[in-house]
Amino acid sequence: MALVLNEEQEMLREAASGFISESAPVAALRKLRDEEDETGFSRDLWSEMAQMGWAGIIVPEDHGGSEFGYVGAGLIAEEMGKNLTASPFLATSIMVATALNRLGSDAQKQALLPKIADGSLVMALAIDERRKHRPSTITTKAEKSGNGFRLSGSKTFVADGHVADQMVVAARTSGDDDDRDGVSLFLVDAKTDGVATERTMMVDSRNAARIQFDGVQLSGDAVLGEVDDGRDGLNAILNAGRAGLSAEMLGAASQAFDITLDYIRERKQFGKEIGSFQALQHRASHLYTELEMARAITLQALQALDDDAPMAELAVSMAKAKVGRVATLAAQEGIQMHGGMGMTDAFDIGLYIKRIRVAQEMLGDVNYHSDAIGQALGY
Repeated sequence: MALVLNEEQEMLREAASGFISESAPVAALRKLRDEEDETGFSRDLWSEMAQMGWAGIIVPEDHGGSEFGYVGAGLIAEEMGKNLTASPFLATSIMVATALNRLGSDAQKQALLPKIADGSLVMALAIDERRKHRPSTITTKAEKSGNGFRLSGSKTFVADGHVADQMVVAARTSGDDDDRDGVSLFLVDAKTDGVATERTMMVDSRNAARIQFDGVQLSGDAVLGEVDDGRDGLNAILNAGRAGLSAEMLGAASQAFDITLDYIRERKQFGKEIGSFQALQHRASHLYTELEMARAITLQALQALDDDAPMAELAVSMAKAKVGRVATLAAQEGIQMHGGMGMTDAFDIGLYIKRIRVAQEMLGDVNYHSDAIGQALGY
């Protein structure tokens, strides 16, 4: 598997770089933050992205998508990371689109995928129930009720959950809370009686939600996949999201590095640019090599997802763990090389460290994925 992009992928990256840097720069995030925008992203911008085929990047062409695969999705996510672009891309276009592609019935695909592709439908994945990501434990219950189910429980840290039209919700339909089997996935309309949503603004100025399900009545058609047999599908959805987040963090880390290089080339101390000091050169060189390794392993994970390779889950955990470490290092080095001014809001570097901190926690932090790698390798 060659860790290089083909011609079409290079063209997509160039198009994404040009459009996002012009239409959704860091200044756009600052504006959303300062205005305390309740949506958390620009719907007009999202509509433009949909017109370019990005909202349906992994949606099949016969459902209105561009079907460019996970590598294509990763390239867009990377450019979004460079510019701290807020959008429902990760939740809707990567995770939920994966859920529908893999598990959806023909009717579900026909009803939802075209709307995802044209940008008119925002969806979210509701999985986490506690402070740390732990999908092996699911306490939200979906009990049989007539011809359908009755959903009760709560979810937290639901990205874009406050504005989602519909959600994919993981719930337990049988067994104990920690059992692998007995997990089912459901499509839930956010306006259904019994669904209560609380918007939460995170430290990176993005929005998520706490969602309470209080005896929500669902029809049998709301099941996504097979009852009690949703674990493998859920893992596939999470792996797609983790790979997308890895690509986004890679973009944020790369831009933080570039911002820092520009700063130390201009900042003078003792009459010299501080970038000429050997200690800072060594630190920058080390970070550059770490970023290149992170870039290679992220591309490998995205390619493995496109190929549905047996080692895809391991590759994704390796990418999320590696990029999490490297992105954190890039942000920390950026802050330190900027000195005290790096902690002020006048410099963008502080915004990058906040987004990296949140993205590193989402869908499993470094420790979570390091443990997953160890278990996969038999340790």
